Amino acid sequence: METVRLRKLLSHQQDILSKIALGTPINVILNDICLSIEEIIDDESAKCSILSLKGDQLFHCAAPNIDDKYCQLINGVHIGPSVGSCGTAAYLKSRIIVEDIDNSPLWTDFKELALSFGLKSCWSTPILSTQSNILGTFAIYHTSPKTPSTKDLELIDYFVHFSSIALEKNVESLIVKQLIIDLQQSNEKFKAFTKVMPDLTIIISEEGVYTDIYGSSDELLYSSMCMLINKNVKDVLPKNDALPIMSVIKKTLLTNEVQIFEYQLEVQKGKIIFEGRTAPITHYLPNNPSKRHVVWMARDITLRKQAEKEVERLAFFDPLTNLPNRRMLTERLNMCVERIKRTHKTGALLFLDLDNFKRINDSFGHSAGDELLVDVSKRLNAVTRASDTLARVGGDEFILLLEYVGDDNEQAIIEAEIVAQKIQKIFNVQFEVGRLAFQVSCSIGICLVDNSNSGTDKILKFADSAMYRAKNNGGNRYSFYDPELQTLVEKQTELKNDIVRAIACDEFCAYFQPQISTIGKVIGAEALIRWNHPSKGLIAPNDFIPIAEQYGLMNKLQNIVLHDICVLINRLSAENIIDESFSVSINISHCQFCSSNLKSELINTINDFNIRPSQIKLEITESMLSANIESSTQQMNELKEEGFTFSIDDFGTGYSCLTHLSAFPVNELKIDKSFIDNVLDDGKGFRIVQAIIKLANSLNMSVVAEGVEASEQFEILKAIHIDSIQGYLIAKPMIQNDYVKWHNHNVDFIK
Repeated sequence: METVRLRKLLSHQQDILSKIALGTPINVILNDICLSIEEIIDDESAKCSILSLKGDQLFHCAAPNIDDKYCQLINGVHIGPSVGSCGTAAYLKSRIIVEDIDNSPLWTDFKELALSFGLKSCWSTPILSTQSNILGTFAIYHTSPKTPSTKDLELIDYFVHFSSIALEKNVESLIVKQLIIDLQQSNEKFKAFTKVMPDLTIIISEEGVYTDIYGSSDELLYSSMCMLINKNVKDVLPKNDALPIMSVIKKTLLTNEVQIFEYQLEVQKGKIIFEGRTAPITHYLPNNPSKRHVVWMARDITLRKQAEKEVERLAFFDPLTNLPNRRMLTERLNMCVERIKRTHKTGALLFLDLDNFKRINDSFGHSAGDELLVDVSKRLNAVTRASDTLARVGGDEFILLLEYVGDDNEQAIIEAEIVAQKIQKIFNVQFEVGRLAFQVSCSIGICLVDNSNSGTDKILKFADSAMYRAKNNGGNRYSFYDPELQTLVEKQTELKNDIVRAIACDEFCAYFQPQISTIGKVIGAEALIRWNHPSKGLIAPNDFIPIAEQYGLMNKLQNIVLHDICVLINRLSAENIIDESFSVSINISHCQFCSSNLKSELINTINDFNIRPSQIKLEITESMLSANIESSTQQMNELKEEGFTFSIDDFGTGYSCLTHLSAFPVNELKIDKSFIDNVLDDGKGFRIVQAIIKLANSLNMSVVAEGVEASEQFEILKAIHIDSIQGYLIAKPMIQNDYVKWHNHNVDFIK
């Protein structure tokens, strides 16, 4: 009997192992294992089941002779310390023998179910992997309570071993299948990614053979992908391109490091700049793992390089003339200074500014001015050496840096003068812009660059000062830097800063000088700016107004004066000591008169104080009117329509175009003090004053005499029919409170 049983066992073993080796489906193998043990074990009522563990749940893999309903009802049971025979065996990783289900505490929750299907005992053995991991359980049920014999347990262990082999191989097979699926998915993703990838990825062998190509279309390749695969770089590319590529491959494999570089190739798309990155790859070919390869990633950076070049151009070059800008000039000047420190040679910096360029811009528009600047830059380039730097640093400002002009200052001065004279000659020929022709000149400031002048900022400042010196001397000339002049400039800058501070600290205010008619009536006043400095006392206008004009501060000062005028008029009106004919004059600077904001600023201020425009008289100079007659007339007419009146200040000292004087809406002429001083000479001075009064009368304008200091002057002015006077004879300019007191006591001034 044992011999027969042994033969059956060997036969089943051979069959099961053969199926495991051939990859028969796991459920078939486990089913055969169950049937085999049921056939060999002594009890014909034995029913076998094999469950696999997934997470902490058990699921039936095979139970050929157990009711399917029972299997379904316990499928997915969670393992634990008291979960029947199988759940407990899997939980404890040890064999659980339950001889009588009805009386077992392990089956408390499941015995009714088991008994209903005629199952009275259950022996369960955990199935372990070679790594001692729980794979599932092997169980034998009986229809009556039963205890296993030693032979039964040996037989169970025998088939549990087969089950372990089958389950473990199945797990490995599932892992392999999943890996294959994952790999296939990964390959599909990689293929999809490389199809849309803008970069090229090329696998090249150490000999230079194209092995694989991934990425963008053929346009970034020397020829099509199919034509390149298995071809050598040296056979495909021109020699001058192939040699550097082979050099990179060699270096990558030699250093075993990533290489990053830029290169240029003529490909199907055209001449392309690439950023290349290479890295070594080992075992790329499964059938030839010893062959070395590199992965070569090529990115088209042509547009980026063009953008960088454009950014550099914008950063270092003037967009209008394509000349170096101030930034590049500063860098070149810094390098020049360092070389001169080492060589003890001498260079020079020439600061050029076009004379009266603003008139061209204002009269003919910025486009005409731009064309002229481009022409100037071309002419300057024609007389500039390759070693020198010509830059445009402002609207009409150019700088020429001569890096070497001599071994000493004496020689350098001579050479710099020669260059300056060459530059001035290029302006002898007229500039043509469209149908217009302009005769333009320039002023040149020259600063030598030597060991004594080695600060970049100072060199530029000194040359700028020298240029202004040339311009102030009439323009169309050159001038070398003068240290004394620079000291004056620095003092002016210091004064400018002090003016800015004083404005913020309310140190400026208006003083008022009264004007009276020839019959002694106070008809108005002139407001004059004064600076009451905390440490220097009262500063005369001539000491700060030119600086305020130069640095664009006059508008702020005149707004202070206008504010004080409005306050004064309101005070006088409140005391009932002025009538509607009373007005206060304010001097309007050239920059303010040319501003498009003048009208709005005047109206906004007087509206804040409820002042009528007719109470404000705007004083302008002759030179302001002659600069641009058309725009001046338009500006004045717009202000006249609002109710403002105009007076021409210092009449006779400037340049008046008498043919246009009648066109301006001027109400009053003010004769300058220089003429009043000579009115008693009964000669030329008297006749000039008389002529001005007659001219004004013919144009229906009133006349004010400024600077009247003697009663004799007043008498003769009355005799030739002057309308009104102002000067020390009446009163000096006064602070507002003093003026109000004076006005109260002199409503009808009689001298």
